[in-house]
Amino acid sequence: MKIVAVEPIGIDAEKATQLRQKFNQMGHEFVLHTERESGAVSLIDRMKDAEIVIVSNIKIDAEILSACPKLKMLAVAFTGLDHIDMEYCKAHNIVVRNASGYATKAVSELTIGLIIDVYRNMTALDVKTRQGGTRNNFLGRELFGKTVGIIGTGAIGSRTAILLQQFGCHILAWSRNEKQELINIGVKYLPLNDVIAHSDIISLHLPLTADTHHLINAERLALCKPNAILINTARGNIVDMQALAISLKEGKLSGAGFDVYDIEPPIPKNHPLLSAPNCLVLPHVGYATAEAFNHRIEIVFDNISDYLNGKVINRGL
Repeated sequence: MKIVAVEPIGIDAEKATQLRQKFNQMGHEFVLHTERESGAVSLIDRMKDAEIVIVSNIKIDAEILSACPKLKMLAVAFTGLDHIDMEYCKAHNIVVRNASGYATKAVSELTIGLIIDVYRNMTALDVKTRQGGTRNNFLGRELFGKTVGIIGTGAIGSRTAILLQQFGCHILAWSRNEKQELINIGVKYLPLNDVIAHSDIISLHLPLTADTHHLINAERLALCKPNAILINTARGNIVDMQALAISLKEGKLSGAGFDVYDIEPPIPKNHPLLSAPNCLVLPHVGYATAEAFNHRIEIVFDNISDYLNGKVINRGL
């Protein structure tokens, strides 16, 4: 089979040589493209003869898939699959496997970082200090004793809840599936609106689906405490960005920290969050650590090896 990585996904030259030799020994061809391209024409050119394609968060739609008649498997080097046309893949028997769990630690740690930065205004104060400024009577807030609402208690949400407990936070949660192990350590599950209304910090850890699109809308933002902050390291379109910007401008929410948006960065200069006060924005880096990328490569190629060997794949979908 021809295996094509349409982007580097953190594979260096030495690793690429090792993988090429490994797959050659198994009777397969491995091709690595070292430059990321997201245009349909370039992707089709790279994928058209492949039977297995490796891709991270580049959008793969029906137009691209239909031009790749040999394709049998998509090995997605990412957790979410909302950028893949899953309906097309199901209809054409294309196996799709994600790299579930590769960035659990990375994203949960960034979530904590965003909370602390928003609470202590570190990024803005760094700028002021470099300009010769002082504290100027600024007072931050402490994590200890705060109530945190974890929306979605999958792997990342669960780890974030456990980390926040170590800071002395009280954890409320809402999720499609409640975890007994979290309940056993004091996490209290409540209806979504109650979690939002009672939390000082709201942290989102959900996949993007038809049900979660704009789950956090104007009506739910109106339930927040005025001193609450919203953190999103999950998927941008879970939140109505325009409604959030209005809530921040009107002081109905005291701050926000975002790593994800309704589009992939770079986000346009007129994006509503860029003009919203007390809103910390990052260019989607939650998953991007050396450790996570190394783990991701292992998961991706384990998924491919399992597929080639006809084994049941337990990771992903």
